[in-house]
Amino acid sequence: MTLSYWCVLVAVALPYAAAYIAKLGSFRPRDNEAPREWVARQSGWRARANSAQANSFEGLPFFIGAVLIAHQLGAAPLWLNSLSLAYVVLRVLYIALYIKGFSAARSAVWAVAFIVNIAIVFAGR
Repeated sequence: MTLSYWCVLVAVALPYAAAYIAKLGSFRPRDNEAPREWVARQSGWRARANSAQANSFEGLPFFIGAVLIAHQLGAAPLWLNSLSLAYVVLRVLYIALYIKGFSAARSAVWAVAFIVNIAIVFAGR
């Protein structure tokens, strides 16, 4: 399995990590009866962590598709792996900035990650 495929696996785990962070220390077993109501009552960093989760899920199809397309088109492994790793690192940074409330930096990192994703699509020969 290539590094870029491992990056897909990590990217799939990132939304769950953001959800875990949102719930850390506050989410109780009884909250699982109506978890969306619990989320709706959150504010501050917990709400931002949940928003980071949602955005991470939204970005997954494009990243997965980009990696598959690049592999199918015979992208150079070193280039594809480097771009895929860059995407995952940027998404981790994005989540951290989102939770901390650094909106301008978060948006800039999102844009760079989006451009990296486009580069992945065109990495194939």
